[in-house]
Amino acid sequence: MTAKIQSIYRYPVKGLSPERLERVRLEPGGPLPADRKYAIENGPSGFDPAAPAHVSKTKFLMLMFNERLAALNTHYDDATHTLIIGGEGRELARGDLSATEGRLAIEAFFRRYMPVELRGAPKVLQADGHSFSNVAPKVISIINLASVTALEAVVGVPLHPLRFRGNVYVEGWPAWHEFDLVGQEIVIGGARLTVAKRILRCAATDVEPGTGVRDLNIPATLMKTYGHADCGIYAQVIAGGDIASGDAIVNP
Repeated sequence: MTAKIQSIYRYPVKGLSPERLERVRLEPGGPLPADRKYAIENGPSGFDPAAPAHVSKTKFLMLMFNERLAALNTHYDDATHTLIIGGEGRELARGDLSATEGRLAIEAFFRRYMPVELRGAPKVLQADGHSFSNVAPKVISIINLASVTALEAVVGVPLHPLRFRGNVYVEGWPAWHEFDLVGQEIVIGGARLTVAKRILRCAATDVEPGTGVRDLNIPATLMKTYGHADCGIYAQVIAGGDIASGDAIVNP
């Protein structure tokens, strides 16, 4: 079979908007660069930037519980470390996340935007080299578009693939073929990865991208139809290299 990258996305701030990339370099043992680089703490999390370690996603603002995040349109500029938050056709907030004043501006926005959901003062968190992934290992998440199409036929309505918040979207694999690759190596563009595990889906996938409407129950539908709640795979980079939209994906 011939498979290729259909698109690449990063999520600079956990729970906020995806950003499409045409090309990116993967490094051994690392995530997609700047993916989940920041998180918004929802009450005390115990995260220590001086000794960063994996913390449960429930400690942060995220779509599983906070669907209103999906109604925001955000953009992160790497050069200036600036996060711009938009909604309702206008800019709502901006701040340099490398500076105290900028972080305070973003934190103040979330205090205004979702006071009911907050369990304490929101706080922008970051640590060099750390990714606020849902899993402890540094991984790339891969979504098979044919699997999304198969699930779409089950639910009976169009499913935006970004519900699954993947890094790499693949076209050319049969539906659910990605599960057969667990434990195997794959080559994507100039990088080599090993497929670590399937992705267990949570209620974040129930939220429609762009609207913040919780309109479906994807995990329950997966379980009822297929006997599991998985969609997508996590892979770890074992040999770095550039990947780009249109690059071939090979299982050597």
